[in-house]
Amino acid sequence: MKRKLRGLKRQAIQLDYSLYRVDVPIRGLSDVELSVVDIWPEGAEKTIMFVHGYAGCAETWEYQINHFAREYRIVAPDLRGHGQSDAPFTEYTMPELIGDINTIAEELGLPEKFILAGHSFGGSICVEYATAHPERLEKLILIATAGEYPLPRAASWLSRVPAAAFRPWWKYRPRWNAEIHVMKRMMLNNMRQWQGWPLLRNIRTPTLIITGERDRYFPRHVFEEVGKMVPGAEVIDVGASKHKVQLERHQAVNRAIERFISAGEKGRRLSWREQTIQPKRPANRPWLKRYGKHTPHTVPIPRQPLHRFLEAAADNVPKRTATVFYGSKLTYQQLEWQANQFAHALHGLGIRPGDRVMVVLPNLPQMIIAYYATLKIGGVVVLPNPDADGPAIIKQIRQTGAQVLVTLREFGGLARAVQAHVPLILIFADAREAVSAHVYKQLMARWEAAGLGQQEKADKSYGGYLMRRLMMDASREPPDVKVSSEDLAAVLYTSGTTDEPKGVRLTHANLVANALQTRHWIPDLHYGQETFLSVIPLTHSYGMTSAMNIPIALGATIVLLPVFELKQVLNDIKQYRPTIFPGVPSIYMAINQAPNVRSYELSSIKACISGAAPLPIEVQEAFEKLTRGRLVEGYGLTEASPVTHANPLEGLRKVGSIGIPIPNTDAKIVDLVTGEDLPVGQIGELLVKGPQVMQGYWGQTNKDEEAPESVLKDGWLYTGDMAVMDDDGYFQIISRKRDTIFAGDYSVYPRDVEEVLYENSKVMEVAVVGVESGESGKNVKAFVVPRPGTDLSKEELLDLCRKRLEEYAVPWDIEFREELPKSFVGKVLRRLLVEE
Repeated sequence: MKRKLRGLKRQAIQLDYSLYRVDVPIRGLSDVELSVVDIWPEGAEKTIMFVHGYAGCAETWEYQINHFAREYRIVAPDLRGHGQSDAPFTEYTMPELIGDINTIAEELGLPEKFILAGHSFGGSICVEYATAHPERLEKLILIATAGEYPLPRAASWLSRVPAAAFRPWWKYRPRWNAEIHVMKRMMLNNMRQWQGWPLLRNIRTPTLIITGERDRYFPRHVFEEVGKMVPGAEVIDVGASKHKVQLERHQAVNRAIERFISAGEKGRRLSWREQTIQPKRPANRPWLKRYGKHTPHTVPIPRQPLHRFLEAAADNVPKRTATVFYGSKLTYQQLEWQANQFAHALHGLGIRPGDRVMVVLPNLPQMIIAYYATLKIGGVVVLPNPDADGPAIIKQIRQTGAQVLVTLREFGGLARAVQAHVPLILIFADAREAVSAHVYKQLMARWEAAGLGQQEKADKSYGGYLMRRLMMDASREPPDVKVSSEDLAAVLYTSGTTDEPKGVRLTHANLVANALQTRHWIPDLHYGQETFLSVIPLTHSYGMTSAMNIPIALGATIVLLPVFELKQVLNDIKQYRPTIFPGVPSIYMAINQAPNVRSYELSSIKACISGAAPLPIEVQEAFEKLTRGRLVEGYGLTEASPVTHANPLEGLRKVGSIGIPIPNTDAKIVDLVTGEDLPVGQIGELLVKGPQVMQGYWGQTNKDEEAPESVLKDGWLYTGDMAVMDDDGYFQIISRKRDTIFAGDYSVYPRDVEEVLYENSKVMEVAVVGVESGESGKNVKAFVVPRPGTDLSKEELLDLCRKRLEEYAVPWDIEFREELPKSFVGKVLRRLLVEE
């Protein structure tokens, strides 16, 4: 069992190291492993291995890892018996430790030459390695390393006391991250005997030596003589610091290491000012210069399954509230326990890695439990689009071969229909378990009004299982199932607004990547301190990532709302003070119309990120003026997990644009006919590439993906959206390729017309489509929802269009509606308007 770390003050941790930990077996010992932090950012050309000192751990390099992991591959092991590595009863001699370094280098495939850095006695291990394997090292860095370690008399006497005498009091030990038998054996068999003076003279690797002038752990001369012994060594005394130099003077240490590593590289500024390391900027990515100061160009993607987010949160912030559902709360420890229990229950029903489990649940705690439980046993979560009806769900169950359907007991009508057509296991969650009787009645009425399902309760005649009863006697321990980051995690169905819904295949790596890419896009987020308001459906790709996976990756509180009701949303904002509010344009439009909206104290919200549909400029500006919050438009699609673009929250925001590609993401505009890249300012199809891009559609073969009409070619995803990029690398969506209106010899993009109509303050909503004209091409038609209580005429809107648009783009007709047909997430269903 891994031990929790002691004694580290985590104030500026940007990366959750537990996500990047890999286990490396110790050779010659069975079932014994080293825990190694391995962070490998995209495009990293050099590797640095950091070796901690006696009784330390990898996290003692926290500032160096955070600083250098943007450009370099970072490998930071916990030595055997230290940190989270296993502690076998071996002798802890220098040959054993050098053997472990060799094993790590081999098992993790380190390059032929790498940079080795060590602190204190970790530096002594590095000295031994440098003399034994000089051919493997590019450079050597020694921090607070002595030539020998003479023990004070008191320490020498304590080393003779049997280890058993210390064990009853070991939990009260100082900031030491090693077991008592490890510390004693390593001291007696290794550290006390070590004499590095002859080894230091034989080092031929370029060496940097960093010391602190107040280091008194051992006599000063054993530190000062090291720099004199190593031929040609560069010695830097960072001044006011004791033994833990890399923690106490981390900025000075980082500058010294950066200058040393970069010496001789062209175009590298060797300044006294601390700089945030960013990888070299490719010429074809102009947007990188618009990234905020704290936004990395690339985010290292851990090779871990998605459910590691939940396990890490349960370990790091176990008592933090994970979910709030109408006043009922679960902590992260409870959420992890219940996910484990349901995972064991599913396994007991015969679900094995690769089996599909469909989840049809609104935003409830049981939705999160079922989702993560399925992942924990290697299952694949199937999520129908929130707009899917009974026949669509039955069809998707058949397509994917789902063996289990998890749904609400209150959705008995759906269960009955599925049961009549498809043989599978039914599992029912019960909303009554999470709320009071009074709230339950209100919830049922809201669901019925929202059309979430026929309100027929499932009973014993259905032959299914109750989720609660399955979990009752199941183990709280994580299931012992190996899940790879490359395994399929989910099949999400597209909305089908333009054609038949497709099942998008997303791996754990896709979902982990997008959660971290988006998390690093938002500045000033603190682990275990944020609150997300989650009203967009978690079964939708945007809701799944922004309202569930990202907050869990942050150890944040998730305020769950299964139905959007304006007053409830505003009351929850006032009560729970959310800091992040992902949503869709229709939600922000509704908030704009709310009377006395400022009285609900929306100032707690750091960022509102709008996705799933285009955000009208007028809506964005009105929302920010009313709430004093920040509302930015993002862009994504289910095929990309889904986020690919967003406006920066710090720096230049361009109203009306979807912003710039997020970290690790590439994008370009290509000609519809030739497929050639288009220059800045020209309209074409948007293509995206990145670790979040899907593996393909369900049921699609490799041959299908190579077909000319495929949306995946050479790693590029053809989005089907018409867009344009400006000189700064900001993208603007013009329209869906299929929504483009060909009016005679001209192309009209609906959003161009819609934005003009939104300039009239009497317009609440608008959608523009092309209708058959009976001649060649189509006519432009606008459907407008007037603002309540206003007197709006067609003529005043047509006059506005004639002033602002070319003649061919002026609507041929304007039709007033009380409402527009929308998907569950608020996207206007243009197809239905055209069909009418």
